[in-house]
Amino acid sequence: MDFFARIYYRLRRIWKAVALYFMISGPGLVVMIADNDAGGITTYAATGAKYGYNLIWFLLILVPVAYYVQEMTVRLGAVTKRGHAEAIFDGFGSFWGWFSLLDLILVDWLTLVTEFIGMTSALRIFGVPDWLTVVAVCILMFTMVLNGRYWTWEKIALAFCALNLIYIPAAIMVHPPISEVISAGLVPNFPGGFNGDLFFFLMANIGTTIAPWMLFFQQSSVVDKGMKEKDIPWGRADTWIGAILTVVVALFIVVLTGTVLKGVEISDAAEAARKLMVTDRYVGAFMAIGLFDAGLLGAICISLASSWAFGEIFGWAHSLNTKIKEAPWFYVNYFLTLATAGAVVLIPGAPLVLITLFVQVVAVTLLPAALVFLILLLNDRHTMGEYCNTPLQNWIGGVIVTVIIVLSTCYGVSALFPNVFN
Repeated sequence: MDFFARIYYRLRRIWKAVALYFMISGPGLVVMIADNDAGGITTYAATGAKYGYNLIWFLLILVPVAYYVQEMTVRLGAVTKRGHAEAIFDGFGSFWGWFSLLDLILVDWLTLVTEFIGMTSALRIFGVPDWLTVVAVCILMFTMVLNGRYWTWEKIALAFCALNLIYIPAAIMVHPPISEVISAGLVPNFPGGFNGDLFFFLMANIGTTIAPWMLFFQQSSVVDKGMKEKDIPWGRADTWIGAILTVVVALFIVVLTGTVLKGVEISDAAEAARKLMVTDRYVGAFMAIGLFDAGLLGAICISLASSWAFGEIFGWAHSLNTKIKEAPWFYVNYFLTLATAGAVVLIPGAPLVLITLFVQVVAVTLLPAALVFLILLLNDRHTMGEYCNTPLQNWIGGVIVTVIIVLSTCYGVSALFPNVFN
């Protein structure tokens, strides 16, 4: 009887721990999986098609990179009870605060346009007109925030996160050669040597794993969820799991296109889905469904990141736990951002490709500055106390910033002087 009693109480403790995790989880999972947005899916699909399995090792490195960056926002939000925009204003003054906010708003809005581009191109494969996709998505996202509860919004978002895993069975269905995936993917190598194309893909994969909007979103999400210092360990676990899942999905996309489309030029994930349908219509359909879901997840998070930031700076009520009449400007900003971004996709002849490229360039350019602000805020011992950055965390953050700056510089040099690295 004592044996069974010990088993019972041990299982009970495990169940309580799991239940507590599901209560605390959310911000890390949502922000990480939503980072596999429409642009991210295109980047991974193009990476697999161009380099096969050769850059899998690089994606694996991005797991701890993504974790260490986003973990800082968990601590900063739980300790200060302030969103990232408000923290920058308080810590560095109005000049740098407005600089960060205006950059965020511009990049967020342009990125939101690219999410609608991904969603419309995905459903176009199934014969759904663009205007219907835009209207349906706007109605769905309006409904998600109008319930007046953060908890409800988060659980709906997590359901869409689960759908993002559709790439895993899609990759398994094409029967990739496991031994070749391991031998080619786990050994660090630079296929084709150092050149502009390689730098572009390395930067693009970093940019799809760490983006400025993620810092603003997760910290504001932590605050809106009401997480406290005692919840930080759970927030860390949530972020670790999210970082692992986002790279796992990326790996399966690379394996999928690297197996079927190796050497095929693709411009976006929708084109990859159409080409995959030639081989297997179900795999192609999975790719298209996943692209729509990725764009929707990105839109869900990015639109809120901007609205939270505006509310923090102007002092508006800015919580999903408030009704429209209690936080009118928060919801007006959210609706306008979403509706205008969706409308751009419907403009005949709109430079959608140019917008997508511009977003990638600007996001990667602004990332080092955003990370420096974050690291400096985490070194304010007066505010952070025992949750201040350790020397190891500062060293890791410094290495991440340095690598991004070096890659950006090398790409710029290779673009100006194409033969310099040959």
